[in-house]
Amino acid sequence: MRRRARGFTLVELLVALFALALMAGLGWRGLDGMMRSREQTEARTDAVLTLQAGLTQWEDDLDAITEFAPTPPLEWNGRVLRLTRTGRLSPSDGARVVGWALRDGQWRRWESPPITTRGDLEAAWVQADLWAGNPSDAMRRHEVAVTPLAHWEIFFFRENAWTNPQSSATTTTTAPGAAAPAAAGSTSTVPDGVRLVLQLPPGTALAGTLQRDWVRPALTP
Repeated sequence: MRRRARGFTLVELLVALFALALMAGLGWRGLDGMMRSREQTEARTDAVLTLQAGLTQWEDDLDAITEFAPTPPLEWNGRVLRLTRTGRLSPSDGARVVGWALRDGQWRRWESPPITTRGDLEAAWVQADLWAGNPSDAMRRHEVAVTPLAHWEIFFFRENAWTNPQSSATTTTTAPGAAAPAAAGSTSTVPDGVRLVLQLPPGTALAGTLQRDWVRPALTP
C-alpha cells in the first residue's frame, strides 16, 4: 500500500504562526527600545552641547564688559540681566548691549546692533528691558533661545560677600555653592564675581540645578 504524504495540521500551522508572531513582536520591542535609547542619548548630547555653547557665550559676554558712565556696565533688575560689551572683532566694531532673560520657558540671549553714540547706548539699554518682557518681531530677530529653563538666579560678589544684585552692595545674601573669589581694591562698578544658578526643568533632556561662577578677569592671578 502507498503511504499518504503527511502535511501540517491546522493546529500545528496556527501554533507556528503564533510563535513567529511572538518572536517578531519581541524583536520589534527590542529594536524599538534600542532606537528610543539612541534617540534619548542623541537628544541629551545635543542639549549638553547647546547649553555648553550658551554658558561659553555667557562668560564671553561678561569677560567683554565695558563701562560708559553713567550707564551701568552690568545690571540685574529681576527680569533681565543687561550688560554693555565690546564688539567681537575690534574696538572699531562698536559696543553692544546684551540681555539675558527667561521668557516662555526658555533662557534667551538678545544683542543690540553696534553702538557708536550715547543715544544708541541709552536706546539699546531700554530695548533690552522691553525685549525681556514684551518683545517686538524686530527684537525677536536679534535673540537666541539657549535652553529650556524653569527658574534662574543671579548673585554678585562685592565686598567679600555674595549679594542680591537688586539690594545695596552691603546687603549680604547667602548663595549656594563654592567659595567666593577674593575681593580686590578697584574702583570698577563691575562686581568681582557673578554667580549664575539655573534650574533646568524636569522631563527634558537635561534636568536639575546648574551653577556657574564667573570671576572678573582682572582678579584672576
